[in-house]
Amino acid sequence: MAGATRERTMLAVVKPEKAAGAEIREVKIPTFGPTDVLVKVKVASICGTDLHIYNWDRWAQNRIHPPLIPGHEFCGEVAAFGDEVTSVKEGDFVSAEMHVACGKCLQCRTGEAHICQNVKIIGVDTDGAFAEYVVIPESNIWKLDPTIPQEYASILDPLGNAVHTVLAGEIAAKSVAVTGCGPIGLFAIAVAKAVGATSVFAIEVNEHRARIAREMQADYVLNPAKENVHDIVMEKTGGLGVDVVLEMAGHPDSIRTAFDIVRRGGRISLLGLTSKPISLNFSEDIIFKGITVQGINGRRMYQTWYQMTALLKSGKLNLHPVITDRIPMKDFSKAMERLKTGEASKILVYPNGVR
Repeated sequence: MAGATRERTMLAVVKPEKAAGAEIREVKIPTFGPTDVLVKVKVASICGTDLHIYNWDRWAQNRIHPPLIPGHEFCGEVAAFGDEVTSVKEGDFVSAEMHVACGKCLQCRTGEAHICQNVKIIGVDTDGAFAEYVVIPESNIWKLDPTIPQEYASILDPLGNAVHTVLAGEIAAKSVAVTGCGPIGLFAIAVAKAVGATSVFAIEVNEHRARIAREMQADYVLNPAKENVHDIVMEKTGGLGVDVVLEMAGHPDSIRTAFDIVRRGGRISLLGLTSKPISLNFSEDIIFKGITVQGINGRRMYQTWYQMTALLKSGKLNLHPVITDRIPMKDFSKAMERLKTGEASKILVYPNGVR
């Protein structure tokens, strides 16, 4: 074992039992195997999935098996590693793809590991990054250029979702609509602008998120609760509709809007998750319009990681408006309550206190 840590315990956010809430506990620093890397977490960020786990909703009840340390978005430094690890050294600045693919199923063996049949997610199925240390398989470690800010390095997971969704088809010189401006939708605005979209419509009912969409340089920010989105989009696109819709909300009304405003022959990329089945008119909405409809899941391993690293190093992405809060890990429960208000977007968590 290289770079052994002196400490024996660490502080972590722990989901101790099958109930709402979480606790800050002192736990043992995790052990690691010969092909694993122990990372000292510098910054982690909170995802909507973490709020599901905290609230102990129906999804969490069916998926999560406490005790669990959640957290699947982070950056840190290599603290130690197993004897068979060859690609990192102590002190390296890293993040990680937290979807651990099996490497054996059809999808893994044909370049589709991001939709592995047997995927396990660190921070969901195994202990994650809301802690001072986290264990990552070497194969999932992503070494980072030290010029990338830690704040950005901690949000590569959701940024990767946005990059994958935006770049799942032609985007340069296209008109784009983003339906749902949570953090991934907001990132998608920045990515679409950076790679040459001609105009971006941000469609969002939450005023806080709409304000950030403007800061992200969306060309048009529309509130479907107050405005006729279809008519405005048609007016601004010469009656055609947008070339590409990036659906990030998963709400039935948002999905119906996506099909209403996409042009004939256009593309809809669906990332938002629905809580129940919805109805569509396949003949009118898909077949006669000749559109392409894509399901988007996670990030392509590791094409998306190369793409977003290149975008970050180019300096073309300003993601800071999306980061609304920075908290010490000991205040994790306060962060959860802040998210529930709808007035926070991306919250960063610092295991050793806010710098």
